[in-house]
Amino acid sequence: MYDSLNQIVIEEEKEGIPFWMLVQMEECKELQKAPEASEQEMLAIYQAMQDSYRDYEDELHSASGLVGGEGAKMYRRRKEGTLLCGDFIGRVMEKALKISESNACMKRIVAAPTAGSCGVVPAVFLSIQEQKQLSDEKMVEALYVAGGIGGVIASRASLSGAAGGCQAEIGAASAMAAGGLVYLQGGTAADIANAAALALKSLLGLACDPVAGLVEVPCVKRNVLGAVNAVTAADMTLAGIMSKIPADEVFDAMYNIGKHMDEEIRETAKGGLATTLTGMQIKEKMSQWKN
Repeated sequence: MYDSLNQIVIEEEKEGIPFWMLVQMEECKELQKAPEASEQEMLAIYQAMQDSYRDYEDELHSASGLVGGEGAKMYRRRKEGTLLCGDFIGRVMEKALKISESNACMKRIVAAPTAGSCGVVPAVFLSIQEQKQLSDEKMVEALYVAGGIGGVIASRASLSGAAGGCQAEIGAASAMAAGGLVYLQGGTAADIANAAALALKSLLGLACDPVAGLVEVPCVKRNVLGAVNAVTAADMTLAGIMSKIPADEVFDAMYNIGKHMDEEIRETAKGGLATTLTGMQIKEKMSQWKN
């Protein structure tokens, strides 16, 4: 796979092959796979994202009791028309909550790129598909774009909260969603890379500090943050607002920040929100419940 978004930008400009197809071609070459087979696999992934949203249950709660019902609350608020941010962002927030809650409730989700960040890309993609009435085939192309961005981040930095903090999970997912969204709005490879840079820049340094070691608090709400951040990065890009730091350099910066993060804020539940008074009380309650 590619290890540079700039390389993809150059190839699109030189060869006239769109970003998504360059990623697909690279995957097919690496895995010795036919394009048709690759597209069918990607379609299955997108359909699983759709299912993860449709299968949400309003009354279902995680075993810990910390997560459940939040997506339903956002849905009701959106339907009332009282959200300050409007209907589209409301849809994004609702879907991010529902899908990431489903993860905590042990339902089937798509790790995009991780289970802890599973709500970001689907929330953005399903919402724009609804609004623009886009085909599943077009959404598959956007998934290649998102996958290409995620692949470069994995190559240059990390997609693991344990290695790089939550910036490597929610931050990476936000960059992936932003790039895919820009593609669906007619953006070039340069635009896609710019949106990814803007999205990840805004989340650099984000700690991974799960309360009681569960991928629930604050993880579910951070999926909302990552999804909405992706939309703002896409809108800024499409307005002509450019990142002063290129995407590849942003990814490298994320890697360096992750290296300097104390292990206490890299998914160990030994720092950050996990060690607040309330966080410790929740941990103790969970420990007693398990025993």
